[in-house]
Amino acid sequence: MAGVFSARRRSEDIDEIADMVFGFLEVGDGVDVDSPGNSSSSGDDYEDGDEEQPFNATLCRTSSLESKIRQATKEALRNSNSNCLCGRQAIGGCWSCLRREICNRLVNLGYDCAICKSKWRSTPSIPSGEHSYLEVVDKSNLKRGVMRVVIELNFRAEFEMARASEDYNKLISRLPEVLVGKTERLRPLIKILCTAAKKCMKEKNMHFPPWRKHKYMQSKWLGTCERSSPVPLPVGYSDRPTKAKASMLTFDLLDAMAPAGFRRTAAVA
Repeated sequence: MAGVFSARRRSEDIDEIADMVFGFLEVGDGVDVDSPGNSSSSGDDYEDGDEEQPFNATLCRTSSLESKIRQATKEALRNSNSNCLCGRQAIGGCWSCLRREICNRLVNLGYDCAICKSKWRSTPSIPSGEHSYLEVVDKSNLKRGVMRVVIELNFRAEFEMARASEDYNKLISRLPEVLVGKTERLRPLIKILCTAAKKCMKEKNMHFPPWRKHKYMQSKWLGTCERSSPVPLPVGYSDRPTKAKASMLTFDLLDAMAPAGFRRTAAVA
C-alpha cells in the first residue's frame, strides 16, 4: 500500500513540476496579445538598469499558436520515455536524445518541427560557437506570414551565472526552464537579460566575458542555422504516454531523484 501511495505522490509531484517549469510564459494563454490594436510593450523600449517592466511585459505576452505549441511540448515532456535513444537513462542522459524525442512527438501531432543547429564564427568581440534547439514553423495564416517558434529545453540555465548578484538571480529565477516563444518575443528578452548580466558584472567589479555578450547569446537562437528533420524513432520505440516516472524534466527541481552523473550547472561567470 505504501508503494502505491509513493508512486501516486511522485506522479502528482511531476505534474506540479511540469506546471512550474512552464509557468512563467503561460500568463495570458488563450488571448492573442499580438492581435491588431494591442499596444502592449514589446520589451524593446527600456533603459539600462530598468529591466523589470519590459521583462514582465515580455514574459506575459503570448499568442494562441504559442499556447498550443507550449501545451503540446509540455505533454511531450511529461510523456517522454525514461531511456535515451543512445542507451542511457534520460534522467542521466543527453539533451540531444531528448530534443530528438520531443521533436518526433511534435511532428506526430502535425507540427512542422525540426532540430536547429546554429553556428557562428569568431569575431574580435566574441568567440565562435554552436547551439542546438527546436523550432516549429507555422504557415497556416497567409496574412501573418511565416511564424517561427523557438523551443529551448534548457533556457534558464543559459543565463545563470556563478557569483551573480541577488537582483540578477531573482530575475533569472523567474525565467521558464523550458521556453516556447516566437523569435520576435525572444529577441527583446535576450537583450534585457544580457543588459542585466552586464550590469551585474559591473556592480561586482568582474570582467564581462565575451560569451555573455548580447551578440553571442543572440547568435544561439536568432542567427544562421541548419534545420534538419528528426530521424524516425527506432522500431519498437513507443511514442505513447509512459507511466509517470522521473525524467529530464525534473532533474533540476528534484535533485534527490537525479544521479550524480547528470547535473545542470550554471556557467562560470
